[in-house]
Amino acid sequence: MKKDNIVQIKSYAFAIRIVNVYKHLSEQKKEFILSKQLLRSGTSIGANIEEAIGAQTDKDFYAKMTIAYKETRETQYWIRLLTDTNFLTIEQNESLIKDIEELLKIIGSIQKTLRGSIASTHNL
Repeated sequence: MKKDNIVQIKSYAFAIRIVNVYKHLSEQKKEFILSKQLLRSGTSIGANIEEAIGAQTDKDFYAKMTIAYKETRETQYWIRLLTDTNFLTIEQNESLIKDIEELLKIIGSIQKTLRGSIASTHNL
C-alpha cells in the first residue's frame, strides 16, 4: 500500500473500525441484522476504492469511486439508525460519523476533480 494514498489508508482503517463495531454489536448487544448491513457497506467503501485504484480507465476509476461514495452514504445511514435505536452510543456515533464525513469529503473531491477531466476528454 502506498504511504501517500490517503483515501486508501483512511478507508482501510475505517473498515477495521467497522469490523470491530460489528463484533461488538453481535457479541455484546446481540444485534445481527442491522450490524450485518453496517458491516457490508462499511467494508465495501475500501473494497471499491481498491478496485478504483486498479481501474483500467478514468471512467472505470470514476465509476468505482462513485460506488465508494454511495457505500459511504449508506454506512452513514446504518450508523444513524443503530444510534437512534440505542445499539450505538452518542460517543460511538460521533466518532464514526466524523470518519464518514472525512471520507465523503475526500471521495467527493476526487470525483469532482476527475469529473472535469473525464468531461473534457470525452466531450460530456
